[in-house]
Amino acid sequence: MVELDRIDHSIIRELQKHARITVTELASRVGLSKTPCQVRMRRLEEQGYITGYTALVNQSKLGQSHIAFAQVTLNDTSSNALAAFNNAAKQISAVEQCHMIAGNFDYLLKVRTRNMAEYRQVLGEQISALPHVLQTSTFVVMENVKDAGI
Repeated sequence: MVELDRIDHSIIRELQKHARITVTELASRVGLSKTPCQVRMRRLEEQGYITGYTALVNQSKLGQSHIAFAQVTLNDTSSNALAAFNNAAKQISAVEQCHMIAGNFDYLLKVRTRNMAEYRQVLGEQISALPHVLQTSTFVVMENVKDAGI
């Protein structure tokens, strides 16, 4: 892999903010001409620095304004148990993020639903039913102060 320079970092930052930017505009913003910018973008994609492009969505307008974080503690943390949990957690559409944590619990899940009733259903029927779940604890978001969306 090639070490990233200042321009590579600039390309990544600009694309994080403006994924639909034209290559011409991106090149102008990072101080390159179009062709070298395209070459760098392709290299960043091929080397896995850029893994895709997405649109940031106003979840509230889509009726998905309820955010809760669920701490999950497992009853088994062997490699097989962790893999089983990971694979099953990926299948729950309401789980927006799933992070393995080093601490007093094993996972932190960001769960997005329409309301508390739907969250209770997701927690009770899906999250609690994940492989090796011993216990959960929920923290409900009162206000989303900052969300970088990346």
